[in-house]
Amino acid sequence: MSSGVQVACQIPQAIPFACQPQWYAIRTRSRHEKVVSEQLEQQGIENFLPLVKRTRKWSDRVKEVEMPLFSGYNFVRIVLSSPERLRVLQAHGVAGFVGPHGAGTAIPESQIRDIRTLLANDVPFEEHPLPKVGERVRIRGGCLDGVEGVLAAHNGDLSLTISLEPIQRSISIRIQGYDLEAA
Repeated sequence: MSSGVQVACQIPQAIPFACQPQWYAIRTRSRHEKVVSEQLEQQGIENFLPLVKRTRKWSDRVKEVEMPLFSGYNFVRIVLSSPERLRVLQAHGVAGFVGPHGAGTAIPESQIRDIRTLLANDVPFEEHPLPKVGERVRIRGGCLDGVEGVLAAHNGDLSLTISLEPIQRSISIRIQGYDLEAA
């Protein structure tokens, strides 16, 4: 998915990761997430649009459809100082990068990996507001081994909240029966 184009880094060596591709959230126009993802894919820009299946009811039918997990957002993995940034911004439906003044804030690779792991394993979850307090924990063992988040209690059930801080969104999963350790 990566374009494979070598980008000459013009960032001082004092910032070693500035020339490495990192994940960034981009805002999209309403209901343009899939269109943006397809355009970026055609341009060879690595992107991630987490999709979940939801049941939708219309007056004449009921259908299961794939919907974006985080409505209005998509994720791209680019070198921010590269020409790819401009190509992302020029894609139809892209409103801008998420971050101060639209500059973009890097999302840790582990957070994207954790979301992919949850979706790949069909773990039931519910969206959750970004937690402000709580202990950061890591799951030990099982299909979710290594997934990190904030431990929370909701109606007596323990849950793990995984947050994508730059877009102020989180998802929460029940973790009954999993071993936890401090992260």
